[in-house]
Amino acid sequence: MPLAGEIVLRPRSWRRLLRFGSFATAAALTPSSYGPAARVLAVQQIYLTAWNVLPAYLAFCALMSMVIIEIVYETAIAYGLAQYALEMVLRVLVLELIPFLTALFIALRSGAAIGAEIALMRVSGELEDQEEHGASPLHGELVPRIAAAALSVFSLTTLGVALAMYLSYALFYGTSVSGFHVYTRVVSHVFDAQILVGALLKCGLFGLAVALIPLATGLEAERGNVHTIPATVLAGLMKLFLVICFLEMLSLVVKYI
Repeated sequence: MPLAGEIVLRPRSWRRLLRFGSFATAAALTPSSYGPAARVLAVQQIYLTAWNVLPAYLAFCALMSMVIIEIVYETAIAYGLAQYALEMVLRVLVLELIPFLTALFIALRSGAAIGAEIALMRVSGELEDQEEHGASPLHGELVPRIAAAALSVFSLTTLGVALAMYLSYALFYGTSVSGFHVYTRVVSHVFDAQILVGALLKCGLFGLAVALIPLATGLEAERGNVHTIPATVLAGLMKLFLVICFLEMLSLVVKYI
C-alpha cells in the first residue's frame, strides 16, 4: 500500500494532475457541461462548501482581522509610522492573509471530503460503471464539483475581504464619515489596476487548486482496494498545501521583488 508521501513525490502523479487539470478546467469552462443533474450537484456542493460554513468563516475572518489590525496599528504607532498603518493593513491582511487562509480553510473543510468521495467512487468502480453505460464521469460527477469548489473559494474570499475592509475603516475611523475621503484615497493607492488584476488571478488560481488537486489525487486510488483511500486523500491535502504556498510565494515575488 503506497504512503501519502510516496504519492506526493511521484513525478508521474504530478504529470497526471496537470493533465487532468487541463482537461477538467476546459470542461468546467464549457457551458454544455452543465446539464440539469450537473447543476443540481454543483448547487449541493456550493451549499456544503460555502453556505454551510459561512457563519463560522465570517466569525473567523472578523476575529483575525481585528487582531491583525490592532497589532499593525499599535506597532506602527510605536515606530512612528502611524500614517502608513492603514496601507500596511490593506496590503498584509486584505491582499495576502485573507485569500491565503480562505483557500486553506476550504481545503481543510471540504478538500478531504471531496477527495475521499472521489476515491471511494474510484475504489467501488462507480466511475468506470458510468463509462460503461455511456455516461461521462468528467461531466457528470467531476466538473460540477470543480466549478462549485472554485466558486466557493472566490465567493468566501470576496466576503472576507469586504468584511476586513469594513472593520479596518471602523477600527481606524470609528462610525464617523470624516475619514472616508482619506480611506478611499489609500484604498485606490493600494488597489491599483495591476495589483487588482494580480489579486483576482491569485484568487482564481487558489480556487482551481482547491477544486482540482484533492479530486485528481482521489482518482489515483486503486479499484477494489479500499486501503488506498487514506493515502490518496492525505496526499491530495499535502499537494494542495504545497501548491497554495507556492502560489502565495510566487505572488509575493512578483509584487515585491
